[in-house]
Amino acid sequence: MSEKKIKGFGLSTLAVNNRKTIFLIAIIIIFGGLGAYQSMPKENFPELQIPEIYIGIAKPGSSPEYMSEKIGKTIEKEVGGIKLVDEINTNSVHGYTTIRVKFDFKMPADKALQKVKDAVDDARSKSGFPDIPAEPTIFEMDPSDMPIMNINLRGDNAKILKEIAEDLEDQIEELTEISEVDIRGIQEQEMSVEIDPIKAQAVNVTIDDVQNAINAEHQTIPGGEILMDGIRKTVRIDGEFEDAEELKRIVVKQDEFLPVYLEDVAKVSFGNGDTTSYAREFGDPVVMLDIKKQGGQNLLDASDKISEILEKAQFDGTIPQSVNVSITSDQSNNTREMVSNLLNSIIFGIILVVGVLLFFLGLRNALFVGIAIPLSMLMSFLILSAMGVTLNVMVLFSLVLALGMLVDNGIVTVENIYRHMAEGKKATRAVIEGVGEIAMPIIASTATTLAAFIPLAIWPGIMGEFMKYLPITLIIVLGSSLFVALVINPVLAVTFMKVVEEKPNLKRMITSALILSGVGVTLLLLGGIAIGNLLIVVGILAVVNYFIFRPGSATFQNKFLPRLEAFYERFLKNALKGRKPVVYLFGTFGLLLSSFVLMGVFPPKVDFFPINEPNYVNIFISHPIGTDISVTNATTLEVEEKLKTILEEYMDEDDTTGVPLNRQIIKSIISQVGEGTSDPMAGVEMGSTPHKARITVNFAEFKYRNGIKTSAILRKIQDELKGEFTADIEISVSKEANGPPQGPPINIEVTGKGKYGDLIAEASNIKSYLDSIGVKGVEKLKLNVEANRPEIPIRLDRDQVRKLNSSTYQVGMSIRKALLGQDISTYTLGEDSYDIVVKFDKRNRESFESLMDQRLIFRNNQGKLMNIPVRSIVENPEEQTAFTGVVRKDQVPLVTVSSNVTEGENANVVVEELKKHMDDYAAASRVPDEIDFAFTGQMEEQAKEMAFLSNALLIAAFLILLIIVAQFNSYSMPSIIMITVVLSLIGVLLGLVISRQNFVIMMTMIGVISLAGVVVNNAIVLIDYTNQIRRRKREERGLGEYEQLPYEEIVAATIEGGKTRLRPVLLTAITTILGLIPLAVGFNIDFFTLFTEYNPNIYIGGDNNIFFAPLSWAIIYGLTFATFLTLVIIPVLYLLMYRLKRWIYGIFKKEIRSNL
Repeated sequence: MSEKKIKGFGLSTLAVNNRKTIFLIAIIIIFGGLGAYQSMPKENFPELQIPEIYIGIAKPGSSPEYMSEKIGKTIEKEVGGIKLVDEINTNSVHGYTTIRVKFDFKMPADKALQKVKDAVDDARSKSGFPDIPAEPTIFEMDPSDMPIMNINLRGDNAKILKEIAEDLEDQIEELTEISEVDIRGIQEQEMSVEIDPIKAQAVNVTIDDVQNAINAEHQTIPGGEILMDGIRKTVRIDGEFEDAEELKRIVVKQDEFLPVYLEDVAKVSFGNGDTTSYAREFGDPVVMLDIKKQGGQNLLDASDKISEILEKAQFDGTIPQSVNVSITSDQSNNTREMVSNLLNSIIFGIILVVGVLLFFLGLRNALFVGIAIPLSMLMSFLILSAMGVTLNVMVLFSLVLALGMLVDNGIVTVENIYRHMAEGKKATRAVIEGVGEIAMPIIASTATTLAAFIPLAIWPGIMGEFMKYLPITLIIVLGSSLFVALVINPVLAVTFMKVVEEKPNLKRMITSALILSGVGVTLLLLGGIAIGNLLIVVGILAVVNYFIFRPGSATFQNKFLPRLEAFYERFLKNALKGRKPVVYLFGTFGLLLSSFVLMGVFPPKVDFFPINEPNYVNIFISHPIGTDISVTNATTLEVEEKLKTILEEYMDEDDTTGVPLNRQIIKSIISQVGEGTSDPMAGVEMGSTPHKARITVNFAEFKYRNGIKTSAILRKIQDELKGEFTADIEISVSKEANGPPQGPPINIEVTGKGKYGDLIAEASNIKSYLDSIGVKGVEKLKLNVEANRPEIPIRLDRDQVRKLNSSTYQVGMSIRKALLGQDISTYTLGEDSYDIVVKFDKRNRESFESLMDQRLIFRNNQGKLMNIPVRSIVENPEEQTAFTGVVRKDQVPLVTVSSNVTEGENANVVVEELKKHMDDYAAASRVPDEIDFAFTGQMEEQAKEMAFLSNALLIAAFLILLIIVAQFNSYSMPSIIMITVVLSLIGVLLGLVISRQNFVIMMTMIGVISLAGVVVNNAIVLIDYTNQIRRRKREERGLGEYEQLPYEEIVAATIEGGKTRLRPVLLTAITTILGLIPLAVGFNIDFFTLFTEYNPNIYIGGDNNIFFAPLSWAIIYGLTFATFLTLVIIPVLYLLMYRLKRWIYGIFKKEIRSNL
């Protein structure tokens, strides 16, 4: 037989001819991938770059209406002119305006920040813009700028705790992984000068006199240099006060040589300033450090380094033994748990997949195929690391999802090479020809799988930023598997593959097993526990393989599979007889229709995002704006006492159970009052919040909960706290958000162009109406703005003021300084600086009469010294209520009625019920014409994302169609495949109906899109091989372009194609399903602790299971049924399509042209 040119695939042929280069590339991939994995930052969820800019402008003392009209509106107009602005939200409260500018994700965050800064500068340059005492605060939203842990210091000496906290703050902030450390629970110290207005008026002293005197005396002034004895010496006037005793002796005023000292009119002391925050752990006061991570840094490394700093500080005495230290809300614990579980799921999946391959293909071929899994994953780590992607749960889940798909290309490649070698061809020729035959089909099938994920990679908005790592990782890892199949697998095959597998030598095998086990035992004795155990297991597996796996695999391949193929052949022959193909087709479409009907009759509950078990619960406490922090703290203490009763059964204060603290279900109860208490999911809230508090109940990791559902604890807290406090105290209980930030589940926006008071009144009416109905599942409806803030407007008699040569400014500043105080200078003690604050003493600050009676001392236009009370130049002041704020969305006034949904209730069901009642409310003509309302929040986002996912499914279908039309150069074959994709929905729908699982829009829809790619992959393999058989039969018969095979031959080709591809199709389906089973059922096993501590830590469930199970089950249900479609309905459709084509051509009396 003469040698003819071998037809192969160029890249594979190049690889076979350069084997050493490919082995080097493989080594680089292995070590480079391992290095990349180690260096990639580990995170829980992906870090998002959100183009969202916050503007904060302070003008203390100004009303919300003033802040909104004079500041908010002016800036809104300028910012609204920036391109790609999606939404502008403005919230003006007393003395502060916060503007939240959301951009389209096409706008980079840094560019958005600069444009907003320019717009604010333009607004401030307008003639009507008021003067503000400080520069606006403008920054971009950084989701990573949330505390990753709290360090709590508990002891008897507040001063020592403060010093320790500041020392730890300095050390921790030096870490590259940390951006900022905030200290809570300590009082800022100040040099306080509290004036007694009665004493001051008696000697004609004002706050301005005190301020001027202190400023004049508390000075260090350089006097210059003096030449003495040939040396220039610096002269300095050092007048700064060293302590309060020295300050109180300064002369404030002197009349007729009678000095008035500061101590005569004021109390001077150095100590704590006004309380701005409280912090407690389990009810005991603590000093708390909120630690925030730098974006893009490794969370686990940060946690480890902080632990080292604490250990060192305790060891060297920086933290004395009298101070207790605890770490709470440590995100690294959950991150370690989730990352570890996913890694173990990957290992478990690999074991299952390789086990299946072993039985289907034999050990040697199974290893050829199985090598694709680690190589593809390591190659993906290299690429993802180069792209700057962190190792988070979305990336790791994508690898789990890809497990079964990874081996598809390898299965087809190795099987085809093996077939060519079995025909007697030399290794090189068999490899080149074998790969050449299937290269384009597997490229096309991989392309169709990738096409299903491409639309998800261009998902817009914050949800797209969060979910995009799934399609990107899948595209990278499946592309890597294609590279392995076409480049590395051929080289391995040409080097190591044998047609006849040699029988293992029993003596050699036992010797090898004993050597491995012996080395393992030696390592165990030397302390190398993990590697030692691994070697022992490998040795045991060698023996098990010889006596169990190898004969079992032979029996499976030589007995079970041939019987299965014979059964399938008989079944297919029967299915393709006469009119039975039509029966099967219409029966399948009937099943599709029935599945839709069943979904309508027994609809599953619909969730927008997976409903997680809480890792922690937040209890938010909110008093009316203006409430003093001491009142808020008193309420918080009451709630803490009630929590002790509610959670009593879950807590063991005496520690009689012997359960380690980190494994008790209630790990900590942290209370914060004042600063840092706003809901992090509601966005950044700037300005002071003395009226707010937050209590956080932290739970142990899932595996330590012993079956206790934290959602039940959350529900119990919600039920027990409901109605326990007066209506003006808002208490809401919620868990942490799972995934990207979302709006409230219940959110009704009330908008209108009329008076803002009318808008608040209508929103209050809606709230009262819905409260009166009492819809089940609504936790507590609340307004974001209310008209209940008490205020005392002071109106001046301007004529009288001007006659006295005074001004509104002078009167206003005298009241402001008396109430809020004035920072007039700084006092230095050691290395720290503290404010010197002048204000009325506490008794007079809290007396309105004292404010009105304070004296204004000034000279009139005739030079006469005037001493008059404020009361004499103001109109009679009356207390009234005002808005707590003014809110606008895209420059339209807005009031929202919102609520959480009680745990266990379905948000969509609750909202639908509320919609019905609001329709009745509107039908009763209760809503004025100029006012509108709309349900937004999660409902709005849900509709938006559902619309995108539906479009993504259509785009994926179009891309898949485009690829398979190009592959087959036909319309009939792609039609068969696309019909199969639609029919695969039967499995998903029936699976949801039978299992009564929730339809989770985000995850189930992604599962359906993923399923389409896998189904098409199998269909292409089957149809392409069937076409190859027909093409070969045509060549054997020497048929021309317009000549057709007999119908019986086409039936035979269809049956032969199905029978030949039965194994790869089953193998692909089984490997994909088995790869997802650990996550779907929530089976967790820790292989690392199994080999190091002999403890597998097996448990069922967990956060990963809750989050990814809907997607996994959608693919499992769909693929299980799609396997039947591939093996039965595709052959049926293949024949029916041929018969339909022949019938149509017969009608038009045209000959069929073969494109095979």
